[in-house]
Amino acid sequence: MSIPSSLLDVQQYTGDGYRPIIDFGAWRVAILRYHPDLEPNVISTMQRHDETDEVFILLEGHCILFIGEGTEEVTTVSAEDMQPKLAYNVKRGAWHTHTLSRDATVLIVENRDTQAANSPTTPLSARHRAMIRELTDQLWR
Repeated sequence: MSIPSSLLDVQQYTGDGYRPIIDFGAWRVAILRYHPDLEPNVISTMQRHDETDEVFILLEGHCILFIGEGTEEVTTVSAEDMQPKLAYNVKRGAWHTHTLSRDATVLIVENRDTQAANSPTTPLSARHRAMIRELTDQLWR
């Protein structure tokens, strides 16, 4: 017996990159998966959200969450090798990006109004790009 869609909505995403899967009220649930633009040797920008926090939960595979300190631009980069089933809450205004293994799936909970207009990006300097590559090598040896 099937449950009516008015009572249960089941969604999935198996493609590459980021995809919202459920919007409800003020919240969005999305999936982030491997994408070539998130390879450590390709990452050239970080993003922040000016109006809301953003939560990441690693479901499978491997993901490094990079956090950039600084207000208008990134001054230093730190890395967190995400552990499965832990909630990582990136605070409003914190620069961030990720690198993911090809088999990774990350669940994202964010404000439904999160968009380019309230989520600026900043270019990373050559030094910060090198830091991302070095941190990835250290964590994933």
